[in-house]
Amino acid sequence: MPPHFDTIVIGLGAVGSATLYQLARRGANVLGLDQFQPPHSLGSSHGQTRITRLAVGEGDEYVPLVRRSHEIWRELEAATGQSIYTRTHGLVLGPRDGAPLHQGRRLDFVHNTIEIARRHGIAHEVLDHGDLRRRYPQFQLNYNEFAYWERDAGFVRPEAAISAQLQQAQLHGASLQTGVRVTGLVREGEHLRVDTTQGSFHAGQVVLAAGPWLPGLLGQELQHAWAPQLAVYRQVMFWFDVGAATPSFEPGAFPVFIWTFRDGPDDSIYGFPVADPGAPAFKVATAQYLETTTPEAVDRVVADAERDSMLQRHVLPRFQAPGARCTDARACLYTVTPDHGFVVDRLPGWPGVHVASACSGHGFKHSAALGEALAQQVLDLPERLDLRPFGHALHGLAAAEVA
Repeated sequence: MPPHFDTIVIGLGAVGSATLYQLARRGANVLGLDQFQPPHSLGSSHGQTRITRLAVGEGDEYVPLVRRSHEIWRELEAATGQSIYTRTHGLVLGPRDGAPLHQGRRLDFVHNTIEIARRHGIAHEVLDHGDLRRRYPQFQLNYNEFAYWERDAGFVRPEAAISAQLQQAQLHGASLQTGVRVTGLVREGEHLRVDTTQGSFHAGQVVLAAGPWLPGLLGQELQHAWAPQLAVYRQVMFWFDVGAATPSFEPGAFPVFIWTFRDGPDDSIYGFPVADPGAPAFKVATAQYLETTTPEAVDRVVADAERDSMLQRHVLPRFQAPGARCTDARACLYTVTPDHGFVVDRLPGWPGVHVASACSGHGFKHSAALGEALAQQVLDLPERLDLRPFGHALHGLAAAEVA
């Protein structure tokens, strides 16, 4: 008979590793499966740093998730001695008057972020152009730009977070199988059978947290129903060596930031202070939603032309870093829904199967709390956080019965 577990978690990136850890610490007999060796650089959970911010301009429903995630990061740091969450302060910048008005409100990311911070009592300031120039001279600003400033924003180290959660999961008794590809998911009576390249496993419940590989796990009928709602996009992150630049790009002097311009298809950038003291490079990236890809077809090599375009279009004109040079660039994958929201729900037609994917490029800061909420859902425990806003029905995902 195949080995039996209470729950099997498929995919051990941001959400999968968090779910495995939270299940194990609650005493569940759990197995984690991943086709690679997490943390790895082939999906969506790598790149040295990920922005975290309490006032999430994407919507009020995300604020409880990120607040709880900050608490869990600190708990993990205490348990493992690893540095996971670094507070650097944060900026959301943009034109003050460029956004259209709708029912008396301006519709842009900066104004949305400010309103959410006010509603949730998040410590912040609103900085005008002069304030920004004095506090952060690294930015070359237009006269009409202003910013939301958040005290507790910073970055999370994704590789460290995943490693810490997998380590703690194993300490609490979880089993791990890595380098194992899932080839099928079959219902057998009251149980689920997960077939892999290294044998089969039984479980009462399964959590699918496979990111861009999710459509391939759903079977032909469900894949046909869901795949159009789960688009995968290649993104690129860049690191620019600024040496001993003045003003400094070190943490404490330079914040994490999101900067919108509305002047073209790549009309925003985001970035980070230097995260590695041994390599004085700050990180900057854009997000593109024009060309889709798949994990199998994506070009993981970043061309010299891409590096030069980022330098000439965004770095030299927008930062006080005249000697900047690109020292590294890495591709990653976003799995995105039409409304750029999350999909965290039970899989229609598959009792006992839970989906946690499609975090639409802004999921890592929420992942620790999502893992806890999923564990509570799987174990039928009182849920600390409300996952209903992330149900499949909100994304128009059609249910399909399994033959």
